[in-house]
Amino acid sequence: MAGQEVSLQVLSLLVLIASLCVHEAAHAWSAFRLGDPTARDLGRLSLNPAVHVDPLGTFVLPAIALAVGAPVLGWAKPVPVNVRRLHRGRRDFVLVSAAGPGSNLLLAIACAVGLAAYPGAVGEPSLLEHALFAGIQINLLLALFNMIPLPPLDGSNVLAGVLPARLLPGFERLRPWGIPLLYGLMLTGGLGMLIGPPFAFLLRMLVSI
Repeated sequence: MAGQEVSLQVLSLLVLIASLCVHEAAHAWSAFRLGDPTARDLGRLSLNPAVHVDPLGTFVLPAIALAVGAPVLGWAKPVPVNVRRLHRGRRDFVLVSAAGPGSNLLLAIACAVGLAAYPGAVGEPSLLEHALFAGIQINLLLALFNMIPLPPLDGSNVLAGVLPARLLPGFERLRPWGIPLLYGLMLTGGLGMLIGPPFAFLLRMLVSI
């Protein structure tokens, strides 16, 4: 049993790494399509984990979360975007920022469709079924977590792109406090209260496909 649990934990970590690579590649691809080749020139227009992984956010913290039974979350190296090179500046930056969480939502839907189409195994679920279910959960968590409108998450860049110009200076003053606020949400349980209900709702919808 212990060996099976370790195998499933490793499987979840691999699913997370793949999902993070898709997330960052989606940022790079959308930025390139909208006029900014910065990420492409740095080799980030790729699904190769070697160009995206962050040792702490991609390996260490997710491994700790798996070990203690916490939700599996993590991050990869942010994709650099030069807003001045985008065709429509701030408006395109909203699309680039939303592309990462959007790709995770699409992955969650794809995993749900795959799980629904899978004939299923007799007895214990197969590794493929575990991987598909982990893909749904992890990608939903990544999409919801990254859309929280606190710096440096994607949701903050989406919000900054749609805020009226007169409100931007005040919002930018919040940027240095983004990570402390996120840690505060995690330590107080506020993060679970924030993304838990939409996660449960979307998970029910997807597993019922």
